[in-house]
Amino acid sequence: MNATPTSDPMPALYIGHGAPPLLDDPIWSGQLAAWAADLPRPKAILIVSAHWESAPVSLSASGADLVYDFGGFAPKYYRMTYRTPDATALAGRIAAMMPDTEPVHQHTSRGLDHGAWVPLRIMYPDADIPVLQMSLPTHDPERLLRLGERLRPLREEGVLIIGSGFLTHGLPFLTEWRIDAAAPGWSTEFDAWAGEALARGDVDTLAAYRSKAPGMPYAHPTVEHYSPLFVTLGAATDAAAPGIQVIDGFWMGLSKRSLQVA
Repeated sequence: MNATPTSDPMPALYIGHGAPPLLDDPIWSGQLAAWAADLPRPKAILIVSAHWESAPVSLSASGADLVYDFGGFAPKYYRMTYRTPDATALAGRIAAMMPDTEPVHQHTSRGLDHGAWVPLRIMYPDADIPVLQMSLPTHDPERLLRLGERLRPLREEGVLIIGSGFLTHGLPFLTEWRIDAAAPGWSTEFDAWAGEALARGDVDTLAAYRSKAPGMPYAHPTVEHYSPLFVTLGAATDAAAPGIQVIDGFWMGLSKRSLQVA
């Protein structure tokens, strides 16, 4: 890991997080670990996961137990921990940044869910960076872009902002439950469409996915895994500037495509 702080703004990321077995996949976990190693060391991490949909904007509690929001996996995943340093200062900073129209609820007992702790255990395994999770308060791309814009100054303060989801997430339509399963057509089509739009910096097209994207609604029968992308794009210095698509390919037929914006 790059342990050198930087005077430049931290990037913002949109990552796929996978189910807990991601932790045992040497390919995808290796990609995430290598990505983190190439980044400057963050002073803190703010992560918005698909698995916490709550309005108004809510913040996790430092020191709270992890949320094991999954079922049917090996017992070892329910024994895992990821205890990070206190992030109370970051929570206060975020609350102060928000306008009166965007109140912030400080949760007193909710810890990190698997959309946060699974990828972070791989990217920052020492658990020595303060981590705060923010809820996903809406699925409206425009509102999420504005939320990302409000968070943007945190990047200047050394905070790594991460939107954690999955670029395709049609779980009800998967027929092969293997990591190396062939990607269904709806997944490859949506992935290609999104990859091309991201390469153009075409935020308007990405936001119009319900009507413009091929593979819908199979790629996202519910949209919580796509929505965090707009927090990331909003936190970019220029949302319309193409970012770097650091990871691509498929896992269980779902798109791993992940993005870094400056």
